[in-house]
Amino acid sequence: MHAFWITLLVLAIGAACFVLGRTRALASADGNIRNLHSLPAYYGWNAALWAAGPAILVLICWMIAQPVMINRVVAPLMVTDAASAGSGELGLLMSDVRRVADGLDRIVASGTMSAQTVLALDVETGDLRDTLASAGVAVGTDVSAATLNAAQEYRVQSARWLLWRMIVVIAVAVLGGLWALRQTGRDFRARNSVETTLRGLLVGAASLAILTTVGIVFALIFNTVEFFRLYPAADFFFGTVWSPSFGGGSSLGILPLLWGTLYISVIALLVAVPIGLFAAIYLSEYASPRVRAFAKPMLEVLAGIPTIVYGLFALLTVGPLLVSAFGDGGLFGVNWMQGGTAVMTAGLVMGIMLIPFVSSLSDDIINAVPQAMRDGSLGLGATKSETIRQVVLPAALPGIAGAILLAASRAIGETMIVVLGAGAAARLAMNPFEAMTTVTAKIVSQLTGDADFSSPEALVAFSLGMTLFVITLGLNIFALWIVRRYREQYE
Repeated sequence: MHAFWITLLVLAIGAACFVLGRTRALASADGNIRNLHSLPAYYGWNAALWAAGPAILVLICWMIAQPVMINRVVAPLMVTDAASAGSGELGLLMSDVRRVADGLDRIVASGTMSAQTVLALDVETGDLRDTLASAGVAVGTDVSAATLNAAQEYRVQSARWLLWRMIVVIAVAVLGGLWALRQTGRDFRARNSVETTLRGLLVGAASLAILTTVGIVFALIFNTVEFFRLYPAADFFFGTVWSPSFGGGSSLGILPLLWGTLYISVIALLVAVPIGLFAAIYLSEYASPRVRAFAKPMLEVLAGIPTIVYGLFALLTVGPLLVSAFGDGGLFGVNWMQGGTAVMTAGLVMGIMLIPFVSSLSDDIINAVPQAMRDGSLGLGATKSETIRQVVLPAALPGIAGAILLAASRAIGETMIVVLGAGAAARLAMNPFEAMTTVTAKIVSQLTGDADFSSPEALVAFSLGMTLFVITLGLNIFALWIVRRYREQYE
């Protein structure tokens, strides 16, 4: 049974336990709510939580463990094909096994072959590759006998694990519900039990976010350490040439990538900060409530546009416009720009994307400045513009600086706009009309395709990610420190 239907069945059992728990509690109190320790609904929720909660937790753990356990059984069957293969190639072989197993399932579901016929299939009985292709399954290599045997075993193990998953999850749901119903009575502290359970769920949700961050950091650290075992750290941090080659002899200096990242981010901030700040000043100090209610949501729509759309806008619109202005035969009669992909293209479009980040945060910070400071300035005879320049902006400056740093960290981590708008050339140059690339773009390129994670050319992506993580983390911490200091001063 599919996990979706098992979940619905567990929820149905939980709903039934809710009704039974509430009814049992009222029956124990002879129908008088005053005789109960808690409200009747608490007894129902206690039974429902005991029925559905552990069962869903078991289902999640089972879904995580099932592929690992099946691969442990199936992988040894591939020893003929993977005797001399590395971990990356073995992963490709197991991917073929799963695809063949999926194709066999489709063949059985379509009625072309019976399950018994599929189990008796042999590579020599026909062109199995064409048979799988007719079921819409493409495999990376010719189907060998080991692959077919592993796929058949994969199907058998999957069916067995799915059956036991259904039995165990439903049994846990039923037993949990019966346990809760057994302890339901007029003196049972159902409200305390439910609130404790919900508090545990809230703590678990908060812990999950923290553990996810910790897991990401450890994954980066372990793979970064492995990379530096294979490649000198000095050449990585101080190298000026980026030229990866999976055949060996790679030059993996990060300086050209950091230069492109910072160059594009600076141009983006030069676009976003003035426009966003002026928009925030207008919306908070000059705009009428009617205009503000319309203009601010429209401005924030920019933040909801997918970055791939910004990338296409850079590639198809901004790039050609810049070429027509600064290219050969352009409006200004110069030949600075050879193609549409350049630092300036990505920087301008990224700046447009960052405008709502700067404007929204700055608007909130300016509005947080006490009105008494404005009234005092105006009472002393200052004009509105003088009040804004000499009172409001200095008071909001720490918060605005924090907003700018947060926007900078967002710019440093951008990928799609850079891939489509800035090009892929890793170089150290000052001309903003030349193509360059960033750290994030190279992370994507190094992990695209069938990467062998035992090579430094693939592991370098984790080192790049770790470097970027440290930079953005430092910017975020610095920005939050500034904002916190601002809040303490003007709260």
